[in-house]
Amino acid sequence: MRVLHAIHDFLPRHRAGSEIYALHLCRQLAERHDVSVLCADYNPGRRHGHVTWRLYDGLPVIEITNNWRCESFRETYHSPVLADRLEHVLHAVQPDVVHVHNLLNLSFELPAMARRHGAKVVATLHDYTLVCPSGGQRVHVADEHVCHTIDPQRCVRCFRESPFSAQIMFGGLAATPAAGPGLGVATRLARRFPVAASRVVSGLGRLPSATVTARDIEERMTAARSTLDHIDVVVAPSASIASEFAGFGVPPAKLRTMDYGFVPLVRQSARSLSKGRLRIGYVGTLVWHKGVHVLVDAVRRLPASSYELKIFGDLDVFPRYVADLRTRARGLPVQFLGKFEQRDVSDVYHQFDVLVVPSLWLENSPLVIHEAFMAGIPVVGARIGGIAGLIEDGRTGLLYDPAQAGALETALRGLVDAPRRLEDLTVGVQMHARVRSMAEDADAWNDLYNDVRT
Repeated sequence: MRVLHAIHDFLPRHRAGSEIYALHLCRQLAERHDVSVLCADYNPGRRHGHVTWRLYDGLPVIEITNNWRCESFRETYHSPVLADRLEHVLHAVQPDVVHVHNLLNLSFELPAMARRHGAKVVATLHDYTLVCPSGGQRVHVADEHVCHTIDPQRCVRCFRESPFSAQIMFGGLAATPAAGPGLGVATRLARRFPVAASRVVSGLGRLPSATVTARDIEERMTAARSTLDHIDVVVAPSASIASEFAGFGVPPAKLRTMDYGFVPLVRQSARSLSKGRLRIGYVGTLVWHKGVHVLVDAVRRLPASSYELKIFGDLDVFPRYVADLRTRARGLPVQFLGKFEQRDVSDVYHQFDVLVVPSLWLENSPLVIHEAFMAGIPVVGARIGGIAGLIEDGRTGLLYDPAQAGALETALRGLVDAPRRLEDLTVGVQMHARVRSMAEDADAWNDLYNDVRT
């Protein structure tokens, strides 16, 4: 059958967890189906709505340039320009199944459009983009607030402070002939650092932006519910996110819980535990809601001779946060080792005795926990979102209460003071932490595609 996977952005420029998962799943499915990828990219240097047909790793990729040229907040999720391009893509590809990974940067209209073209529609819930207009993490970064409930008034403030507001500004600026020399600098910055770019062109005069009100947020929520009505099966990788969307109104008969599949790590020589310091690792985005500062503050209270902390993550995406982390870590045995290539994942985990996942937001089913388990490494994680569903407390890792001051320090101190406990957890991972393979995942999705078509 012809299967079209829709995602907010894609490789090679974008390499986060959902993009990597979609790539591996598409590779597996391409062995039995005609698979292509539909995505978007923010690029003020290219015409808004431009469609590029390209190949990545043998997969056909259809990329729509979305520069957030929005006359209203509604156009951030219902864009007439993007709807026209999506209509063109659906007509050209004629998919039997559309597999939605994320509608951010595309359009909430895509599932209904796909159905009108005769396709069945399934979806993977990677995050909360449908209910969170500022990126899908349900975090108000400026206020350092986790949104356990959706408050439209807070959403208004959050969106105005988010990179998406800056993208609207630069999308409109790129179309202005008199933008001036600042545009070149702003364009380069806007693709990775839209907030910083806004400062570069702050002297260019009044720039286009979208106003947003609480009623706009509520209308977006209504549109999200309508979008879900046009999806045949909604797959949640964790019980946590399944519960959240059930509360949002997804009928139980339409909702399935099915964790991700993973490509096995390249085998390394047997990993031995450190005989001296506890080797603590962090892998992920260096951003507030990932809680890296909580980890640094926790190890500060441990004897410096008892541990070493290695932090892996791109140092350039959120430079102000990284600068704060470096200040907190000054004088401590903490290393900032930057980003790494996917082929080096096994080498990275080989350097740890334990991985820490100190997230503050409602994580779904974190990639890094599965990677750690595949590498035979126990995980210390915050008891929040989908993290708690992956770690067996006391068997494959340790869970701590992220709302309790000093809880992470206590968990790590227990491993420092009782090395035998770390040994037991490591054995527990090897015996009990089974990770689903990508081949198994592709088989399950193949069955689901066939089910929705019958």
